[in-house]
Amino acid sequence: MKIKIALTVLLTYLFTLNLSAQNLLGYKLKEIKSYMRENQKTMRFQGLTFNSTFKYAKYADVDGNQTTLFLFTADTVCKGIRMICDKSLEQHMISEMDSRYKKQGKNSWSEEKDGKTYLIELREEDFSFNVTITLKD
Repeated sequence: MKIKIALTVLLTYLFTLNLSAQNLLGYKLKEIKSYMRENQKTMRFQGLTFNSTFKYAKYADVDGNQTTLFLFTADTVCKGIRMICDKSLEQHMISEMDSRYKKQGKNSWSEEKDGKTYLIELREEDFSFNVTITLKD
């Protein structure tokens, strides 16, 4: 009986996950904040880091399973996105990527948008995985 309850809770959690590796490259900081507030209600703004080395905004989900970093140029235009997720979410994320983007290889996808090509890569770690979205050179 406990297994049945745990499975039901897990399936409910997986179907309500909003991992969304949305490509927001080219957006200004203000636009990203607005997008996240309206479309990623489980993600909480954690702060900004603007110094001579790094410029990024950090968001984390309320469960601590996902952190998203939006990397910015000097004039606060998003130039890269890095998501760090718990390993348990990996298959769900891969399915989402397969449905949203064009498959390029194992754990690699691309997107054509506004005449530009974006590269989406998933890298596996021991206890987590990273998804990075960048403009392809």
